[in-house]
Amino acid sequence: MGKKITQAYTEKFRREAVKGAEKPGATTASVARELGVSAQQIYNWRRQFNRLSDKQFNSLDGVDYFKQESAEVRKLKKELHEARQEIEFLKKAAAYFANHQE
Repeated sequence: MGKKITQAYTEKFRREAVKGAEKPGATTASVARELGVSAQQIYNWRRQFNRLSDKQFNSLDGVDYFKQESAEVRKLKKELHEARQEIEFLKKAAAYFANHQE
């Protein structure tokens, strides 16, 4: 029994494979055949690309996505959500008091 040899593909290659499979008129299977990889591999890369995991696809269009930045984005989204809820409450309170003035 021999060892299975795995091919290491660059991030650029993987990104281009995923983009190629998403083009109109292209199929994942046809792009996979053209590149000499399995269609399942392209699906895996797409999933990894969409998740922007720690070890795969750390950047997208020149923007780096690291754990620290992701944590900050989550924190800011939470703060924004809370601020929007507070604004909605204040709007309702202002409308209530405006209607109940004598």
